[in-house]
Amino acid sequence: MNNQRPKMNFNPSHLVNEYGMHIRAFKPNARMYLLNVIITGGVMGVFRLLFNFFVLSLGFNEAMLGNLITTSSFVALLAALPLGYLADMIGRKGSLIISGGLLSFSILAMAIWPSEEMFYAMNIVSGLAQSLAGVTMSPFLMENSDEKERTYLFSFGQGLQMTMASVGNWVGGYLPTWMGNAQNVTATSSTAYGNSIFIIGIGAAIAIIPLLSLASPKLEKSQRAVFAPFQYAAKNPLLLSKLILPMLLTSLGAGLIMPFMNVFFRVVHNQPDTVIGTLFAWGSLAMGVGLLIAPPLAERTGKIQLVVITQALSIPFLILLGFSPIVWVGAASYYIRLSLMNMSSPVYQTFIMEHVEPSARATVASLTSMAWNFGWAFSPTISGWLQVRYGFGPPFIGTIILYTISVFMYWAFFWKGNISAVTTPAAAD
Repeated sequence: MNNQRPKMNFNPSHLVNEYGMHIRAFKPNARMYLLNVIITGGVMGVFRLLFNFFVLSLGFNEAMLGNLITTSSFVALLAALPLGYLADMIGRKGSLIISGGLLSFSILAMAIWPSEEMFYAMNIVSGLAQSLAGVTMSPFLMENSDEKERTYLFSFGQGLQMTMASVGNWVGGYLPTWMGNAQNVTATSSTAYGNSIFIIGIGAAIAIIPLLSLASPKLEKSQRAVFAPFQYAAKNPLLLSKLILPMLLTSLGAGLIMPFMNVFFRVVHNQPDTVIGTLFAWGSLAMGVGLLIAPPLAERTGKIQLVVITQALSIPFLILLGFSPIVWVGAASYYIRLSLMNMSSPVYQTFIMEHVEPSARATVASLTSMAWNFGWAFSPTISGWLQVRYGFGPPFIGTIILYTISVFMYWAFFWKGNISAVTTPAAAD
């Protein structure tokens, strides 16, 4: 690994100009994708805030919430390989459109026909949507970017998503109140939550429109192979293990607490929906800012160095978040921890894609998607069970331990070790 990093001027105007230069280099496909990200980020910010409350308002408990999250993630895990092959057959454009359609349908169905059976069925559908998007996004961005703007595109996309999620979180804190006032019901009623979820489903459908303008050539039949993931894994077991294992442990830890943060602030800190919505809005904005500043930091420190440093620094704030009895300390720790832990995500995705052959990127995207969903497929059910019996303490302890081990693995495998990037063909304009 090259330890010589380019020196950068961190003058704000220089950074703005630097960012502008990279953004202007984005391809037309990338720009349409980012427009989809803006809309999707906003509507999903509302959905992730309100869906747990919607389920709880119908009389279900945290254990069922964990089971629902596990259902969608387990389906995403099982479907990653076949959907990776499907994505190659129908092309990136078709994959993204189908994923968006499935997501919108699942949200609308849960709002219109709220029941335990429908929740489970639609979480299966949303799991398929999540998996198809997951195996498509990284190869799509790699194919529609050059080396000079690639890290910026990955980070800018996720930064935009989180920034818009902050808007969605803020709106979501008030949307049930607006719906309740319009229908003369309380803001915390299932009716107010259900109608809010319905509006979100319509927004998810609107987000598909920019994807219709994408240009996406299909792979030739000779470039596809049903067993390609297994063949690649058999040829490169050590490399894949190093790339995937730290992410797997991170996902196991994240699945214990992240799906329940809105419940955490309501149950542990006794905060109302409007406060939680505002808290989530600022949290998403903090994450978005972290994602946006990640590329210039990665250029200065190196990609894997940024991953190790930021994720290691996030762990003390995770401890404060889980165990401080003071609301403002928990909230501040939540913001800092979100920004630090998540700013390295697109940087590491770029790192992975740069260190595998172009022909294997869809395969590796499928495998990394499986690794991420593996944790979320099992941890939420365990966490929901623990919360019902013992509260949030044990899930936080489990997350802290798993995050610590994963950071050590990133350091041992890639910072201390040595791994070479592969050459990537230039993207077409």
